[in-house]
Parts: sequence; structure tokens; C-alpha cells
Amino acid sequence: MTTDASDAVEMRNALLRLRRGTGLPIAFGGLLEAGQQMRISELSGTATHALRSLVVTSGTGLGGKTVALSRPCVVTDYSASRQISHEYDAPVAVEGLRSVLAVPVVVRHRVRGVLYGALRTALPLGGRMLDAAVEAARDVERALVVRDEVRTLVAGAGPGAGAGPGWEQVREAHAALRALAGRITDPELRAELLGACALLTAESAGSAAESGGSARVRLAPREVDVLACVAAGATNAVAADRLGVTPETVKGYLRSAMRKLRARTRGEAVVAARRAGWLP
Repeated sequence: MTTDASDAVEMRNALLRLRRGTGLPIAFGGLLEAGQQMRISELSGTATHALRSLVVTSGTGLGGKTVALSRPCVVTDYSASRQISHEYDAPVAVEGLRSVLAVPVVVRHRVRGVLYGALRTALPLGGRMLDAAVEAARDVERALVVRDEVRTLVAGAGPGAGAGPGWEQVREAHAALRALAGRITDPELRAELLGACALLTAESAGSAAESGGSARVRLAPREVDVLACVAAGATNAVAADRLGVTPETVKGYLRSAMRKLRARTRGEAVVAARRAGWLP
């Protein structure tokens, strides 16, 4: 399993969300590399670099147990716990960690990484903390699913694949990416997601440029987001849920886009947006 810079950015953001949601001062984690080994690559709130680049094997230590069982695991006092093996006691002791939780990042039934939260005191980590940590892991999972789909579609179906089932998947991925980008606060990651959207619309944009279509029509980003959802078959209510706005707001953007595209119906607006190079 390969990782890239965008995966690292998502992990860093997840660690910040984990710390905010749980109140734990320390978080760290990483994604699986070859086989069942996970390398701790991201640290947040740590006092040393003892854990950086630590390779954790499935079944060993707290994180390895989480990978093997594919479920969250918690210890109240790491070094004294009888629930885990102790291959990594030395770096854990250097960082001074006592209470630690670990939650898996699971994509399509496969563990892709682990997020940890920790205290330097031996105190029970309650259910609220674990729930918040699990939610941070879910955010990573959703982002990885979308990226995996985009990588597959760009490499396989991609622009130029025609109007068959593969092309419909491209359009669904495009809509999912637009919706995800709107919720991302990290500018680097948001730009990357929008760049992936541009790859999926490259052929449409090229055709529109040749015909002058893209020069005649200018759509706002949120208008494109709404049209992408509509093109993927979403109702106004579903589009609103995906984009984090109200159904009335969706209707407003859709009406504005239809007016600019001189379309009388939703379907006509989608067709016109594709011809103008805004949608795949």
C-alpha cells in the first residue's frame, strides 16, 4: 500500500481533530505500508521525536493489536498493561506516555492506519474520548475512499472513456470530491482535491475551450458543486446534506446556474455545464 503527501496532510488534520474532540494533549499515527506494518509518521503535541518513524507490526504493542483486531484498543498504563506485548516500551517511555488509546482507519474492510491519543498520567480514557477518536478516524476513511476512487478512475476510466458505466463513476467521484473539498479547511488539501476534479473534467474543458463555451459561461464554485450533485442524481435535499447547506440554498444556486446556462430544466443545466467544461 502506497501513501502520498495528501494522505499525510489528512492524517495531520485528523490528529488535530482527535485532540480537539477528546481533550487529549498528545496524538500520533500513521498509515500501513508494505504488508501489515504501520509506520508512525505524524506527531501532534509530543515532546520528543522518539515515536517518529517507529514501525509497528500487526499484533505487537497497542497499535499492532488494533491492526490485528481491526477495532479500537485502550490501555490505562501502557508499560504495566498485560493486554498488549511490549516491544515498543522504550520509545513510549521516552515520550512519557501512560494512558493510550488506538483506533483503526478501516477502508473497505482493510485496516489502512492507526490514530493514537495519549496522556502522560495513568487515567481511564472514557467512552466520550473513544467516540471522538473513532470519529476522527472516520474522517480519514472517507477521504481515503474518495482518493482511491479518483486514482482508479483517472488511471482507468478517466476522461475520454465515453458515456458508459465507467464514465458515470467518474461523474459520481467528481461530485463527491467537490462536496468534500467544500468541507476541507486545509488550503493545500482543498487545492489538491479541486485539482483532482480538474483532471476529471479535463476533456470537457478542452472541448469547451475549442468551441469558446467556457469563455461564455462563468459559474461560481458553489454553483458547480450543486450541478455536480445534480449530475450524479442527487435530489436537492441530498445535495444539501452533502454540501452542508440548506435545500433552499441549493435551489438558489441551481436557479442561478440555470439562468447563466440558459437552461429551463435541471437536466438541461447539467448538459450545458458539461458542454461548457464545468462537469465531466
